Order: sequence, then structure tokens, then C-alpha cells
Amino acid sequence: MNTTATTSPPRYLSSLTLAALGIVYGDIGTSPLYALRECFYGPHALLVTQENVMGILSLICSALLLVISIKYVLYVMRADNKGEGGILALTSLVIPRATLTTKSRVFLFMIGLFGAALFYGDGMITPAISVLSAVEGLEVATPLFSDYVIPITIVILCLLFSTQKRGTGKIGAVFGPIILLWFFVLSALGIWGILENPTILAALNPMWGIKFLYTHQWKGFLTLGAVFLVVTGGEALYADMGHFGRRPIYLGWFWVVLPALLLNYMGQGAHLLVSPESAKNPFYHLAPSWALYPLVVLSTLAAVIASQALISGAFSITRQAVQLGYLPRFTIQHTSQEEIGQIYVPAVNWMLLFSTVWLVLFFQTSSNLATAYGIAVTTTMLITTFFTYYVSRAHWRWPLPLALVVTLLFLLIDASFFAANLTKVSHGGWFPLLIAGGILVLMLTWRRGREILAFRMKEQFIPLDQFVETLEQNPPVRVPGLAVFLSGNLNTVPPALVHNLRHNKVLHEQVLLVTIQTLEVPHVPKSEQLEWKAIRPHLLRITLQYGFMDSPDLPLALMSPQLPLLLRSVPPTEISYFLGRETLLATENPGMAIWREKIFAFLSRNAQSATTFFHIPPNQVVEMGMQIEL
Repeated sequence: MNTTATTSPPRYLSSLTLAALGIVYGDIGTSPLYALRECFYGPHALLVTQENVMGILSLICSALLLVISIKYVLYVMRADNKGEGGILALTSLVIPRATLTTKSRVFLFMIGLFGAALFYGDGMITPAISVLSAVEGLEVATPLFSDYVIPITIVILCLLFSTQKRGTGKIGAVFGPIILLWFFVLSALGIWGILENPTILAALNPMWGIKFLYTHQWKGFLTLGAVFLVVTGGEALYADMGHFGRRPIYLGWFWVVLPALLLNYMGQGAHLLVSPESAKNPFYHLAPSWALYPLVVLSTLAAVIASQALISGAFSITRQAVQLGYLPRFTIQHTSQEEIGQIYVPAVNWMLLFSTVWLVLFFQTSSNLATAYGIAVTTTMLITTFFTYYVSRAHWRWPLPLALVVTLLFLLIDASFFAANLTKVSHGGWFPLLIAGGILVLMLTWRRGREILAFRMKEQFIPLDQFVETLEQNPPVRVPGLAVFLSGNLNTVPPALVHNLRHNKVLHEQVLLVTIQTLEVPHVPKSEQLEWKAIRPHLLRITLQYGFMDSPDLPLALMSPQLPLLLRSVPPTEISYFLGRETLLATENPGMAIWREKIFAFLSRNAQSATTFFHIPPNQVVEMGMQIEL
């Protein structure tokens, strides 16, 4: 479990909290740019009356307190999996329950995978709508900027994604002070607006929201789809928990983010009542004219930061999916020596960039994008609430009545927002659903493909004891040199070794069976990285263990003084590395549809190679090819 944030000295906790502000809260922190506007501007806008404004503000305050403060910060974030958050980490906590049947586990895991896939769709929309809504503030300043909003947005998005390789810790160190200034400005603008009409503070009473829903009924219910925009960063908050730990996120929310948001929404509402014509963009109209251009710049910076929460969350989800065997091995770069969750995944980064640019070009305005926003997040929130119930019972040992009451309360809230957002599907909400469906197919195809491949290769595996016995009964011709065979299993013989012996009829004088493992610690001391055992003279089994910040270097490991002198005396350039390479053929055999088999074969071909990952010199690698019919 990630305990860095809870056991760190105050100075480190402060810096981590500041960095968390820059990464975790950017998304929810920029909702004031467009959330209230969507309620009072557009084809389905409400009239700017005191009852409507007070009712909407009351619903916004209730959503922030119930969904973010209570549900996520105080409740869901307790369900961490070794410090990691997010839908897949939560799913892996639920699945091992002994009381669940096999069919129940499969069903729950399918739901969890779909929730993870939905997160990618949300991660594409958030950067687009956040940056676009901020840059649109230039149009408030002067219409001359209208033709430049989209090009400027695209340039900013390209710059944002190009900085991801620096790591969330370094980015957060830069973003943290900026977003702290942003929340200070949100608070100041809110207070400025509240002073125009202090009676607006009465909207903190939830009865205004209840009265609004009762009065407007169906239209009031549909307005929940716009109100939901104020909490769209909640799931990203949970997914990014592994980057910083629970305590910095907790402190940042209650001491900085929540007060700033409440003040700003109240200020916007107060200004609306004084100047109803400002409904087209109440956030920017709240500012004095002299502060408009600086505010546009700061808003753009905050919007860039808002995108970071979803980008970091997508990296975390990808890493978890790879570990669970639902995605092929991606290039994953660890960017921090203190936090295991701070990673960079290049392939995901560039996929998100391409998608967000396409969204900006397709939807053109943040109001259009708002119609596509919400359905993915509400679905994921429903799944999170459902799964946390299982965690509360199995891990927290809550009594059944308490677990049911809490779960039903949150399900009622989530279901209301979900139903209100269903109306957005035909207006753009189809996009995140389409993306989620495609990613879910890829995940299930990869998982099923690996199962079929393992079954097809089963006959290729020979128990190590049986192999040694065969060698003693029928000694092969031994040739000079040292051969290294990578093995994923300590008790079986690698297929590459079997094929080399079968086809070349020879065995090297020295043979090493190497198994490499990665532990969830930053570094493993060199003295503890290597363990070896002599199976027979000239046949050794070696286990290498690395930390997540260590770079596995197989040739360097074989020079360890812990190994017998006979092995270390072999020049590194004369060592041969034998790897298996499977050529996968799509067939009509039972298992998967041919189109899925072709997708699996494509993913397998493009997964990161062992040669690159383990720093093996390519000119010393011998690949033993095998054709396997799926």
C-alpha cells in the first residue's frame, strides 16, 4: 500500500499536496468555466429568476458535498488497492471474494472493465472542453478572436501532451502553484459577486434545490445533466490517488478546492440575478473589465492543468490493465523514485492527443462538447458505488444494514444524474460510449487470446525435472559457449530451449534459465537482485528481481560477482540469448471469431519486445520461431 503521503514529514506532505492540486483538481476546478452557463444559456436554458438561480445553486452545492466530499473523499477513497485507486483497482478488490461464484466474478469483472474503458472516453473529452471553454473567453473580450479560438486550442493541447514525458511529479510542481492561484482567484471573484447580492448565500439550504425539482419536474430533472458538470472530476480524483496518496488529496479538497468552488458558484449566481444578460458566459462577466485578459490567460493555464487529471488517470488505468493481463505490454516509464503510481505511457498519451484534437475540430464549441460530456462519468460513478458496497462488506466488515443504506443513498444520486445524462446520447454522448465499446473489445480480445495461446502452447512446456532426466539418459552434443533462455515459469523448460535442442541437436556447455520479476518497491539493492540455483552441473536457474524504478539489464546482471567465476569469465559479447517468438495464425478453430484473432495477432506483434525491455544486444539474440494456430 502506498503510505508515502501518510508517513511523510510535514514539508514533504505540503509539497505533495501542492502538486496534487495541480494534477488531481484541475478538472473539477475548471468546471465553473462552463457548468452554470449550461443551465441558463442555450436551446434548453432556464429563465434567470431568483427561484431558478437559487434552486440550481442549491443543487450544485449539494452535488459537491454529497458526491465529492462524502462519497469520493471520505468513502470511496478508503477503497485503495495497495495505494492505487480507479475502477480497475477497485474491481480487483471485489473479485477475490470467496462467496462469489465463478459466473459472478466474470460478470463483475466485465462491469469493471467497461468502467475502465469509459474512463478513456472521458479522458478524451475533458482536455477538449476545458481548454476550449477557457480560450473562448477571448470572444468575450473582443469578437476579433472568434476565428482563432480553435487553432489556439489545438496548439495548447499539443503543448500539453508533449510535456507528459516529464512525469506528473515534475508537472505537478509547476502546475501546483498555478492552480493554487486559480483557486484563490475563483474565491476572490466569488466574493466579489456575492457582495453584489449577499442573499444568494441562502442557496446553501438544500430546500431550494428540492423546491426547484418539484416545481419544474421533467425540465428540472433534465437540468441535472448540466448540474452534473460540477462534479465530473470526481472519478479522476479517485483514479489519481496512486500518484499522490490519500491524505494530500483530502487536505487539498477541504482546505482549498471546495471553499473556492462554493464561493465562485455563489458569486456567479449573485451576478446573474443582478445582470441576467451575462448568462452567455457568467464566469467571465463576473470579472471586472480590467481583469478580463489576465483572467483568460489564467483560465487557459488552469484548463491545461484540468486535462492533467484525466491524462494521469488514463496512465494509471492502462498500467493496471497491463498488470491484470487485459492489455499487451506497453512502454511504461516510471517518473518518480517516491511514488510508484507516477508513470508515463507514450502510446496512450498520443492516442489521447489525436482524439482531443479531433473532438475540438468536430464539435467546434464547448457548449457542443458539453452535450457529449457526462454519460461516461455517470456510468463509471454508478459502477464505483456498486463495487464499493462489496468492499465495505468484505474488507471493512460493515454490518449489512449500514452498507445497504449508504450504497442506496449514493446509488439514488448517481442514478438520477445518469438518467438525466441519457438524453445527451444522441447529441454527442455516443462518442465516449463508442470509444469505451472499442477499448472493451480490445481488452477482452487480448485476455481471451492469451488464454487460447496458453492452451495451444501447453504441449510445448516440459517439466524441468523431466527435461533434466532426459538429458541424463540421452546426453546431447555440447558446444562451447554460454546460452541464456528466458523463462516465465521456474518449474518448466522454455519452449525456445526445447526447440533449439530438437532442431539443432546441440546444447551449450553452460545453460542459464533466467526468470525476471518486478517488485512494487522503487529499488532492489544489487546484493538482493540475483538468486541462483544449480539444477545440474552447467545448468543453472537464475531469478532476477528489480524494483519499479530499476531498469532491468540482463547482460549487466550476468556480470554479478554472486555468480560462479566460470560464468563470469565468459566475455559478454560471446553470450547467446535465446528468445521465443510466436507467429500467430487466425484459424477456424473454436475460441474466438477470426476478426478477433487477427486483432490479437496484431496487438501481439506490436507489444514491446523482450530484447528492448531487458537491454539485450540485438546481435546476440537468437529467436526460435513457432507458428501457433489460434
